[in-house]
Amino acid sequence: MVRIAAESLAGVVFMCLILVCCAVKDVVTGYDRERVACPYKSLVFGPGLETNFVVPARFFYIQAVDFENNNFTYSPGKNAFEIVIKPISGNRGRIYIQTLDRHDGTFIVRFRLYDSYDGLKIEVKSAGRHVADSPYKLKGLVRCENCDCPVDDQDQWRSDMYCRSGVHPQTQTDFSIFPSIDLGTLHRDVESRFAKHHSLCHYSIINNKVYRKTLGSIVGFKMFSDAFLLSLTRKVRVPDVEFFINLGDWPLEKRDPEDEPLPILSWCGSTDTRDIVLPTYDITESTLETMGRVSLDMMSVQANTGPKWENKTEKAFWRGRDSRRERLNLVKLSRRRPELLDAALTNFFFFRNEEAEYGPKVKHVSFYDFFNFKYQINVDGTVAAYRLPYLLAGDSAVFRHDSIYYEHFYAELEPWVHYIPFKLDLSDLEERIEWAMQNDDSAQTIAENGKAYVRENLTSNNIFCYYLQVLEEYASRQVGSPKIHEGMELLEQPSENNNCDCPNESTRHTEL
Repeated sequence: MVRIAAESLAGVVFMCLILVCCAVKDVVTGYDRERVACPYKSLVFGPGLETNFVVPARFFYIQAVDFENNNFTYSPGKNAFEIVIKPISGNRGRIYIQTLDRHDGTFIVRFRLYDSYDGLKIEVKSAGRHVADSPYKLKGLVRCENCDCPVDDQDQWRSDMYCRSGVHPQTQTDFSIFPSIDLGTLHRDVESRFAKHHSLCHYSIINNKVYRKTLGSIVGFKMFSDAFLLSLTRKVRVPDVEFFINLGDWPLEKRDPEDEPLPILSWCGSTDTRDIVLPTYDITESTLETMGRVSLDMMSVQANTGPKWENKTEKAFWRGRDSRRERLNLVKLSRRRPELLDAALTNFFFFRNEEAEYGPKVKHVSFYDFFNFKYQINVDGTVAAYRLPYLLAGDSAVFRHDSIYYEHFYAELEPWVHYIPFKLDLSDLEERIEWAMQNDDSAQTIAENGKAYVRENLTSNNIFCYYLQVLEEYASRQVGSPKIHEGMELLEQPSENNNCDCPNESTRHTEL
C-alpha cells in the first residue's frame, strides 16, 4: 500500500513538472497560458466542508496554486476546477451548485440543498485530478435549510457557524442604555407611543416557537423578519424573548437615555435615535434567498467586479432615485465636472416637480456594471443607502457620504481605510475624487480593504450570528417572562419534510 501511494504521488509530481514546462491553451480565452493550476498544490478550505455548518447556501473556497507553489492572483479560467457534490449513498441528490470565479485566483463554491442527506461527498478536480484532499466527506445528517433541528448548545452552534468571539461593537453600544428591559410595561408603552403612526411587529419567542402580532397598517415587510426568525430558530435554540421590530425605514426612539427610551429593534440606526440595530431587510433577504429568488447577494457581487483595477474607467459613478436633495446635487456636479463623475437619476418620486431640471431620467444600469468604474459614490437615500455592503464587495474604491444613519456594521469601518469620506453637502467631493486620481495606489488599497472587510464579516453565517447575539443580549436584560399576548399568532415552520430526521443532541457532532 505504501509503495502504491508513493508511486501515485510521484505520478502527480511528474505530471506537474511536465505541465509547468508546457504552454496550455485556455479553453475560455483561446490564449496559451504558461501557468496552470496544480491539483496537488491548490487549496480547498472553508465552512461548507463541515456537516454542521447550516446556512441557506453552504460555501467553501478554492485557491488556485501553480506548480511552483505560487498563489494565482488572477483567474486561471472559469473552468479551471470541476465540482461534483452528491450523497455518499450514490443516489442522485437535489443540490444546486455554483462556482463563482473571483478573478483573483480564488473561487467560491456554493451549494443549496433541497433535501437532507445521510452524508455528502464533495469532489473538487482540476484537469480530471482531485485537488488537495478531495474528495471531502460530510458525515452524518447534512441538513437543508428547511430542517427544523435546532441545536440546544448555543456555544457549539456559534463554533459550528464560525461566529466571531465577543460582542459586536454596534450591539454593545445599542444595549449600553438598556441595562434592564421591563416586559411588564413594554407592550403597553410601545403600543401607546408608536402603534398609531408606525408599523411594527410584536414578537415573542417561547420554547423556540415564534409568535407574532402586527401593529400599524403597512406591515408587508414582516415577511423579512418572519422568515429570518423562523430560519434562525430552525438552526439554534433561541432564549425566550419578547421584543418589537420596527418595519419602517426610519428608526423610531428619540428619547435620551435619561428619559427611559424603549428598546425598539430597527433595520437602520441614526445618531439622533436609540433603536437597536439589526442587519437591514435587504441583506437579511439576500442571506435567506441566496441561489433563490435574489440575484444580488454578498457572494454574487464578488464574481462580478468588472475589469482589473488598471482597466477600469477612472471616474466616479452613481445611479439611483431622487430620494434626497444631495442626490440631485450629485447630478448637478456630474454635469459641471463630467471628467470626474458620471451621475444620473433613474426615477423621480420625491422631486417630481424638478424633473425638468435634473432629468431626464435614465435607464437602470446593472449593478455589476457599476464596477466598470474605479470609484463608487454612496449617498444616503431616505435613510442609509443599503447598497453600501455590495459596493464594498466590488473592486472599486467607495466614497461614503457623511450621514447620521448607519447599518449594523458601520461602526467597524474606518475612513481612509475602508472608504473615502466626503461631506454631507458634497462640498469636498470634487477634491476627494481628484485625490483618488492623483493617489492611485492608495485608492486601490482602500478598495482592497473594503472588499476584505466584507468577505470576512458579511457572509451569511455572520448575519445569523449577529441576530442571535442581539436576541441573547436582549433576553439577558429582560425583567419578567415573555408572554403570548392576545392577538399573537404562531408562525409555522415549513411543512415539507425534506428528509429531516433530526439527530439526538448527544450524537450530532460527528467526526469529518
